[in-house]
Amino acid sequence: MRIRALLLAVIFLGVAIAYADDPRPVSGPGPGKVFLFTAKKLGVPVLKASLHIENGPSSQGKSLYQVRVEISSVNLGFLFRVNNRFTSTMESDTCIPVQYVKEVDQDGLFKEKKKYLETLTFDPQHQKVTVERKGEKEKREVSLPPETFDPLSMFARCYLKENLQSSQEIRMTIYDGMKLRQMVFHPKQEKIKSKVYGEVDVVCLEATTSFASLEDREGTIRIWYTNDGKKIPILMELDLPVGSVRFELDEIKEG
Repeated sequence: MRIRALLLAVIFLGVAIAYADDPRPVSGPGPGKVFLFTAKKLGVPVLKASLHIENGPSSQGKSLYQVRVEISSVNLGFLFRVNNRFTSTMESDTCIPVQYVKEVDQDGLFKEKKKYLETLTFDPQHQKVTVERKGEKEKREVSLPPETFDPLSMFARCYLKENLQSSQEIRMTIYDGMKLRQMVFHPKQEKIKSKVYGEVDVVCLEATTSFASLEDREGTIRIWYTNDGKKIPILMELDLPVGSVRFELDEIKEG
């Protein structure tokens, strides 16, 4: 299994776990929520992931939201170690991204060691983003289409702002510092068993996307969330040409 692709899938988890058939948008994250997930292979936990959403600090008179994903490996020993963090800060009224920070720290027996801090600073007025990596003098500027989000600010926009019906196709433009992606999620209603809630009515979102770490070969992402107006993500599945993995919700923490 290509771990880099799995990590990208966790980031996409932040993009699309928050759609529901509830006509009322959430007014704001308030004291915040934390969603805790585990990914297993052959019944053994291999990755732990947490998704945090909360009010961020004010800047220049504007209130901000902040979304953070933390990923760590378990039970992989010297084969692979990962301790990564992704943080998005955005304007609270529009969820337009202000900054997206990637803190990557991973290595392993069969993987190249990677440790870097990369910051994406968005300039929606000029439709561009500046990409800086700590320790490197050179900066990159990338032109972006209007309404481009990083993966986590897109999550916040959908979770806090949008009124979406389960019958709608969901289209989004995402830039994560590596590649500009156009994605379309197709929702459908189902009933599944959840570790936390037992049997529950859900909406499953499904989309295909290419993965740079797999020579741009396509994989499929599926996300199941409760269809009761609470927008609770309970399961994510990633199907790749090299295998599949599931991230299952373990716990929700308030504040």
